[in-house]
This record gives sequence, structure tokens and C-alpha cells, in this order.
Amino acid sequence: MSCASGAYKRSIEPLYGMAYTIKMSKKGDHFMEGYFDFVVPPLEGFWWQEGVLGIDYSRKEDFEFISCIRLPDFVTPDEFEWAREEAARKKKADFSAVELLPVHEGLCVQCMHVSPYDDEPATVAAMHAFLEVNGCVLDINDERRHHEIYLSDARRVAPERLKTVVRHPVKRV
Repeated sequence: MSCASGAYKRSIEPLYGMAYTIKMSKKGDHFMEGYFDFVVPPLEGFWWQEGVLGIDYSRKEDFEFISCIRLPDFVTPDEFEWAREEAARKKKADFSAVELLPVHEGLCVQCMHVSPYDDEPATVAAMHAFLEVNGCVLDINDERRHHEIYLSDARRVAPERLKTVVRHPVKRV
């Protein structure tokens, strides 16, 4: 999905709608085997640009993304489908674009970035320098992407205090 015309912002609301439908299922009559009460995890994003290995921060308008929120392992495909139908019924909204996405990241390097998003290139450069001295290389490709985990709410936190985990897939050389 492209960031153009508010697509990123529109992608987030259904994710939270699904996550909270699953979390609050404990208050209804739908029983999920293995259910345990959980805190809804932070928003995450996988980012890429067509034709670019890694990320070119000078071309932000070209970013493509997948937004996601981790779900507990008890959320099977059937339970996910139940939650999609329940959320659509309760919210009277379309949840058809929300998918259950299994992610197996493998070997990665990550760093806590505390600063505005525009300052990420310095953090990424430090991560890549770390790779060089530790026998690894960047392994961003069509299956393994630049990954961000948003620990702060950008609507409520000053840009200089934003906390974002930046994660890049790597492989040993």
C-alpha cells in the first residue's frame, strides 16, 4: 500500500478495531480456545520502496507499507475471521482489507531510535556500521523489509521523544 492520500492513516483504525475485538471477546459469548487477557501491542510497520535495496529517505513519497499489530498465538485463522465479522458488525465498517499475516523475521539487527522519524537515517547508519564489524550484511528484500515498532503515539508525544524500534533483516557473511 502506498502512503499517498492518507492511506497510512486509514490503515490503522481497522487494525486496532480487530485487536480490541479479539481482546474484548472475553466479555461476550464467543470463547477462543487458549484465550488469555493481553495488552494490545504497539503498531508496527514494514516499509519498502520499489526498485530500492534498503530505504532511500530522500524519496519518502515512494514508500510502500504494511501496517500491523501482533496478535497472540491463540488467534487462529478461524478466530481471526470471526473477529473480522464481529468488528464489521459492531463498527458498521469494512474490515475486508485486514489480513492475518504470519511473520518469521529471522536474524535481524535492531536499535531503539529516540528522536523524530526524520532523524532515522543516523540510527540506520549506526546499525549498518554495527553489521560490518560483526560479520553481517543487510538482507532487505521482497520478503524481509525495513521494520519499525512504534512505542510512542506520534499524536501525543513530542517528536524529540518518540521511541521507535528500527529493525533490519541481516545475514551472516
